[in-house]
Amino acid sequence: METPSRVATFAAAVGIAGAAALALGPAAIQIGAVSPFVGFRIFGLGLLLGLLAAVVGAAALWRTRAATGRFGRGRAWIGAGLGLGIVAVVVVAAGSAGNAPIINDITTDLDDPPAFTAARQIEANRGRDLGYPGEEFANQQRAGYPDLGPILLNDPPDAAFAQAQGAAAELGWEIVYRDPATGVFEAVEVTRVFRFVDDIVVRVRPQARGGSVVDVRSKSRDGKGDMGANAARIRAFRDALNS
Repeated sequence: METPSRVATFAAAVGIAGAAALALGPAAIQIGAVSPFVGFRIFGLGLLLGLLAAVVGAAALWRTRAATGRFGRGRAWIGAGLGLGIVAVVVVAAGSAGNAPIINDITTDLDDPPAFTAARQIEANRGRDLGYPGEEFANQQRAGYPDLGPILLNDPPDAAFAQAQGAAAELGWEIVYRDPATGVFEAVEVTRVFRFVDDIVVRVRPQARGGSVVDVRSKSRDGKGDMGANAARIRAFRDALNS
């Protein structure tokens, strides 16, 4: 019996391993087997294996072309196909974020960002600097998310504060702190796929000409970038509040 091409066999094995890692990372997070950070790294490993499978699979297709008479073309197709499929899945997922800047702390008030109070007491945030990063982030936000700004309401602060909490609950945020006297509440939200936990603070203040101004700040606990997740969260809150 003719031995299959080693390159084709390797490509198929790497493609299968890549697909398994791509699915295993998020699945392991969902069942609590690994932390979000570890699961995300497993997912990233799947992407690297997918890239390798695509390259090696292409080489294997060339080595097993009809003119060579080598056995294993089916395995070459498996490696190349799985590799390209993995890359396509990740590219589509990343493309949904557009050209998101590599920042993970977004606010509607770049001059006076709402400050975290309760989040500083959470064990997961011990030792972390929850102060706003400053102009470096602010400049990137201005360029990447020019649509974000203070949310203006016609309602007085008390009513706006209640409406803001209702909008947060509608979006599934878990409110962990409320201070009606200052018009501030804090919440956390867990991302669906990788279960990353993000901290949110909402501040409601009166406007000089009546009504209220609502500001939001959303900050990721992990990573340097957020693929646009915090900005998308603020937009969803803004839309829920305006509706």
